[in-house]
Amino acid sequence: MKDQILFKDDFTGFPIGEFPYDKDHSAAGEYHYVIPEGIRGAWKDQVCNFRYNGHGPSWIITGDKKKHYMEQCRIEKGLPHRIFPTLQTGSLFWKNYDYSVTVRRLSTKGMAGIAFCMNDSIDTLVLSMENRDKVQLAYRHKEEIQVLRSVSYASDADTLYTLKVSLNGGMAECTINGQVLFQYSGELLQRGGKVALTADCPTQFSHVLVTADKDTILEIKEAEMKEKKRSEVRKAGYPAMKLWKKIDLKNFGTSRQIRFGHLTGTKEWYMVIPQAQKRVDRDAYSHISCLTAVDLDGNILWQKGEPSELSHVIGKISADLPCQVYDIDGDGIDEVITAHNFELQILDGRTGEIKKSIRTPLSDEADETLIGVPYGIYAFDRINPDGIRIANFSGKKRPSDILIKDRYCRIYAFDSDLNLLWKYQSPKNTGHYPLALDVNGDGRDEVLVGYTLLDADGVPVWSYPIDTDHTDEIVAGKFMSGSEKGYFACVSGTQGFFIGDFQGNIVTRDYIGHAQRISVGNYIPERPGFEIAVTNFWGHQGVIYLYDDKGNQLWEKENERNGNILTPVNWLGNGVDFFLTNPDPKRGGLMDGHGNIAVSFPDDGHPLLCCEAMDLCGDDREELIVWDYHSLYIYTQSDGEKETSYHPVKYPGYNASNYRGEYSFPDQSYLTFCEDPKEDKR
Repeated sequence: MKDQILFKDDFTGFPIGEFPYDKDHSAAGEYHYVIPEGIRGAWKDQVCNFRYNGHGPSWIITGDKKKHYMEQCRIEKGLPHRIFPTLQTGSLFWKNYDYSVTVRRLSTKGMAGIAFCMNDSIDTLVLSMENRDKVQLAYRHKEEIQVLRSVSYASDADTLYTLKVSLNGGMAECTINGQVLFQYSGELLQRGGKVALTADCPTQFSHVLVTADKDTILEIKEAEMKEKKRSEVRKAGYPAMKLWKKIDLKNFGTSRQIRFGHLTGTKEWYMVIPQAQKRVDRDAYSHISCLTAVDLDGNILWQKGEPSELSHVIGKISADLPCQVYDIDGDGIDEVITAHNFELQILDGRTGEIKKSIRTPLSDEADETLIGVPYGIYAFDRINPDGIRIANFSGKKRPSDILIKDRYCRIYAFDSDLNLLWKYQSPKNTGHYPLALDVNGDGRDEVLVGYTLLDADGVPVWSYPIDTDHTDEIVAGKFMSGSEKGYFACVSGTQGFFIGDFQGNIVTRDYIGHAQRISVGNYIPERPGFEIAVTNFWGHQGVIYLYDDKGNQLWEKENERNGNILTPVNWLGNGVDFFLTNPDPKRGGLMDGHGNIAVSFPDDGHPLLCCEAMDLCGDDREELIVWDYHSLYIYTQSDGEKETSYHPVKYPGYNASNYRGEYSFPDQSYLTFCEDPKEDKR
């Protein structure tokens, strides 16, 4: 008999008001760990939409001293992504439970119901009342909805309905107000999982109750305890994080925009920290207002501009800033390549003084031909650079050219003397960070601009057959086992995750909501080949997917956190890669290829906003850097520096970006190509 309470909530523990949410609803959560302030109880809201920006919360607590309701407020029906507001709770270990919720539909112009057997917010079963005349059981997964059962059922906006699902092994019985509507059997029911409230029109929920029999609850608790012990044993087998450096950022802190380099020509690492101001429309024209160069002890080498105590008020920059650290002239000392006040500048790394500069190009194209311009008008007469990439279009022995771009439409290539080599205006969205690499082996880089490949002279070669949204991140390499060909692995928002070849053909594709971040590494060493880690953001955010090197999904998991950056981390030095999620000490840290946290951050009060991985000690194993606007911590391995047998080729630090697809390859051969991009175009 299911008379033992597994979970119960009548929402009286919540104050009348808003359920906590990210009030920016910005892209910052793509690579910052954003924690909504306020009381959340046992509930999590994993659904976001940039259309929510400035339009209040998805959920509010309403009612009076006698009764509280959790009320869903959104009426969007899935634009620009397929979205179902969902408030979730519980554990993946829950099983064989009865789950009931009382529902009052304040609008019948949509769906309202309960989710159960939930793996994540877009991998779940849902019992829902649809409009005024139907009740259905459906399986939601990624962008697909499979209706499993459907019956006619009249409902209105004045009646209270108690929806209930009773799970027994592989069988579910679905009832409303005690009336059995139907039964359903299937494998999905056997997995159990979390529960949730869900609606896409105004709806009030109350009296949440989850019960199970005594033996089941004991089994659930035992399974949770076993997993906790397994986790402790697993983590004990790896070096823990040891705090190495703690730096006070005083008044020059920033969001996830820090660059690393050798500014004095020695092995000593320095950080270049840009602060920015927002202009015209959010982050469309971010402007670097201050650059501070510091060593790893926080000592200032130089500073240009005026730092602001209000950097945290200015907020998280949900875009790149035009700043890279690289030895552009080959003199053995890194320069800082940046843009300021409509000038492209090369700064002396030792002093911050300008070595070379030019004015940025004029915005002389017709405004109506520009993609992604707020209000349909480019705000300035000159280009406000959105990002910078170091490339090799000139065919020299080392990269020495500079690629800049505006927000979403135009890119410009310059040589190391700041002479314009070429420019390109794209008829499709350029995406955030075009990827330059030598596809045909002639010593000059081609560049993938969104969906379009340009040759080294900026001439289009081909375009993937995709016309909407934009590419957030790209990884290139010979990562597909059994093939000597190179491939691009891309995450492109609503257009999903896809792998394409160097001739413009899409090889495989998966629609996972809004695909956001990607990396390639040896995440499961017992499997042959590489694995590809992907996460989503907009819509049902924070679901991590792992694929094999051919794009076949291995698993998906939701850690109920945002800001998962997926950087491959050589923590062990033996060829096994972990990937960095976020800095949260409970759910974040380094994840292994089976979806388990292998190394956790200590609960030591460290900053949570940003994280990064860099080899700063010089043993090829990465350190982990976490920071916010005020302080920065660096963690290294608890077993100290030691000789390692594995020296992977990683994404170059001189092309830092919030939108970089990252990789960890055993050697440079995985990035050496000699293919004709014009061949085999189907």
